[in-house]
Amino acid sequence: MMLARPVELPLYRLYLLRAMYALIGLVQGSQTWTAFLHHTKPWAMWHGVSMALLGAFTALCLLGIRYPVKMLPLMIFELAWKMLWVLAAWLPLYLAHRVDADTADQLFPIALGVVLVPLVLPWGYIWRTYVTAPGDRWR
Repeated sequence: MMLARPVELPLYRLYLLRAMYALIGLVQGSQTWTAFLHHTKPWAMWHGVSMALLGAFTALCLLGIRYPVKMLPLMIFELAWKMLWVLAAWLPLYLAHRVDADTADQLFPIALGVVLVPLVLPWGYIWRTYVTAPGDRWR
């Protein structure tokens, strides 16, 4: 059986992805890792979970600079969690006129990801690779 040749993304698309990985890895990473390495008191459980998640995420984004296509699920995850936060955390508070200062402060950087990430994602490639391609074998 002959295997189909993998589809290559255009070079400009690879650079757009690399730029997004770098932006997330360096900007968010500088904030997350500074807080991670220099916190002086124990964090509340959910704050610790979110910091650990963001620390791992930003480190993996730096790997995405080298392997932009292999790390594509990371960008899909970035879009998914930000969309879920906007829909499940911010929107209900907004509709109830109960957005507090902390939530309001988070809206811009999170919504920015909801806007920018879809612009750099290669949607045709994602469709062919993750939706219509046959899955891996089970046995």
